[in-house]
Amino acid sequence: MAISAADVMKLRKATGAGMMDCKNALTEAEGDFNRAVEIIREKGKLVASKRSDREASEGAALAKTSADGKFGAIVVVNCETDFVAKNEGFVALAQSFLDVAVDNKPADLDALKALSLDGRTLADHVTEQTGVIGEKIDLSYFGCIEAASVVAYIHPGNQLATVVGFNQENVDTQVAKDVAMQVAAMNPVAVDKDFVSAEVVEKELEIAKEKFRQEGKPEAMLDKIAQGSLAKFFKENTLLNQAFVKDNKVSVKEYLESSSKGLTATAFLRVTLGE
Repeated sequence: MAISAADVMKLRKATGAGMMDCKNALTEAEGDFNRAVEIIREKGKLVASKRSDREASEGAALAKTSADGKFGAIVVVNCETDFVAKNEGFVALAQSFLDVAVDNKPADLDALKALSLDGRTLADHVTEQTGVIGEKIDLSYFGCIEAASVVAYIHPGNQLATVVGFNQENVDTQVAKDVAMQVAAMNPVAVDKDFVSAEVVEKELEIAKEKFRQEGKPEAMLDKIAQGSLAKFFKENTLLNQAFVKDNKVSVKEYLESSSKGLTATAFLRVTLGE
């Protein structure tokens, strides 16, 4: 049967599939639009299964806060090539997933994938877009923070995103952004030394002791010397104790305190593609 250009365009608009894929689906469906949509989706599942072992290391890492500024989330949607990662449609897809996350505050990644967007789960959208785009697509990460104030930052290029929570409401916009950018630039391991895991502390102490042992320091002094190295590690690698990147004469803790008495960061997330 004859398939009109208008029907092809309607199916393309509904599914995002290519012109020939839409025409072929309509032909196979004998002009039945709904069946053609299902054929496009089934093709997506087939392509997804064929590409399941492919590496999807490119993509977009995006962050956003809720309207009240008390909830922030990061999502990562992966693809195979940089070309697709920079495509406006792909970024818009990732942004739509992030919008769903912020609006619904799911418990974890699996819960996010089960949420609906335009009548289909996000997991189904991922499968369909794999067929439409022709690359493996993966919604690979979701993380969130709730606090009195939360700020989100996306580094240009959509490869690095951060969110930071604070203990006070209505934090100065520039101050909050500065701290979110600090997290992006300096990659701290924790907010403060008390948040560093016991495993990391033990590892740093062992590294320090072995270093000084190789330098010939007396065995009896290694524990004490290693504590000094640990203190340096905390200063360089915990957010509040790091030198503020815009003014290294003060720490991030001091910078926040100068903005508002008692103001501090309570939590952060930092996600970079490729790490």
